[in-house]
Amino acid sequence: MRTLIIKDAQIINEHSIIHGDIFIRDGRIEQIAPVIHKAADRELVATGKWVIPGVIDDQVHFRQPGMEYKADIFTESRAALAGGVTSFMEMPNTKPPTLTQEALDEKYNLGKTNSAVNYSFYMGASNDNLEEVLKTDPKNVCGIKVFMGSSTGNMLVDDEQVLESLFSSVPMLIATHCEDERTIRSNQESYYNRYKDGLHARFHPEIRSDEACYLSSSKAVALAKKYGTRLHVLHLTSAKEMSLFSNEVPLKDKRITSEVCVHHLYYNDMDYERLGNGLKCNPAVKSEQDRIALWEALMDDRLDVIATDHAPHTIEEKSEHYLKAPSGLPLVQHSLYVMLDFYTKGMITLEQIVHKMCHAPAEVFRVKERGYIREGYWADLVVLDMDHRWEVNKGNLLAKCKWSTFEGTHFNQKISHTLVNGQVLWENDRFIDIGAAQRLEFIN
Repeated sequence: MRTLIIKDAQIINEHSIIHGDIFIRDGRIEQIAPVIHKAADRELVATGKWVIPGVIDDQVHFRQPGMEYKADIFTESRAALAGGVTSFMEMPNTKPPTLTQEALDEKYNLGKTNSAVNYSFYMGASNDNLEEVLKTDPKNVCGIKVFMGSSTGNMLVDDEQVLESLFSSVPMLIATHCEDERTIRSNQESYYNRYKDGLHARFHPEIRSDEACYLSSSKAVALAKKYGTRLHVLHLTSAKEMSLFSNEVPLKDKRITSEVCVHHLYYNDMDYERLGNGLKCNPAVKSEQDRIALWEALMDDRLDVIATDHAPHTIEEKSEHYLKAPSGLPLVQHSLYVMLDFYTKGMITLEQIVHKMCHAPAEVFRVKERGYIREGYWADLVVLDMDHRWEVNKGNLLAKCKWSTFEGTHFNQKISHTLVNGQVLWENDRFIDIGAAQRLEFIN
């Protein structure tokens, strides 16, 4: 399909809402106007509906290669598509981990073959692969991922000299997972000695404490300030950490940026009693006071980006004892719905949702020609029916693991269409299987 016109839509973009039409040619937005009188190969009438840019999720774990029994790029990218996520950035802690340029190239080949939406993959750092890290091309790789806290395989970077070398020599964005490993191990030993096999997920936020988060986050921020590094701190969870981030300069001028995930905005530590290991994630969901502080920082722009940290595991794995159950939960299909639910409750505007989930990731990562509804940009778009009540259940879950902490939850909006590079790939609860996904490019 070469041309498509979206008619009579409410268009949410760049902090405003306008009524109009969008004309798309060869995957790009050619014109935005109150009324467009052009013939197109397809006309999509959006009367009474809202159109937003496609969500850019800067942190997902799609588990391929090596853990395809619980997730893969094909299944999880389709879940993303149904959730209005048109671009993702995927993490390197797969099997094998993405620690060499060869492994990184292999993942991009997997993305090209299997992804339903636009894709990028982080290059991973370890204590001994700096030479490989420095070969990474910033024009077509989203960033370097540094695990400064617990991770899988050979990916925990805890050598102080290596951290100094990374922050001083990497010219592109460094994204960090920040938890202090020594603090966590000490806390876990103490709680295990007290509770033994009675240890439960409700203790997770005390084991992976706010102090563990702050020690590591503050170290990352100090290193970034010392060397002028582009630093993006992922999945922040505690009130204490909010003092590390600033709203004194515009986002485009920030060298140090921050992310919050939807589950840390939605849940608090009381939910462990109900959800148990289903809510176990790293960093942990913490107290209601922490959740409130995250919201305050999100609203005053100390927190820049909303993402998911989509991290699926099988229900059998999650049913293990607390100490054996892996951390992470599936979120990519429902992140936009969660934020729209907060809009319904009057906690955030539609313009703010679009800024934090679409514009801001594009700005932080310098994504080329995406994240906005602009003439000349790629047409990654989501059409929203703002008056459509539905329930999350196993029958409509698309992640391979087939469970969600949102099962039984009702949402009041529905994604009617998702467009990737100008092609309608999700329409009224069904996939239109046309290969449109592209590798993300970056301006550096």
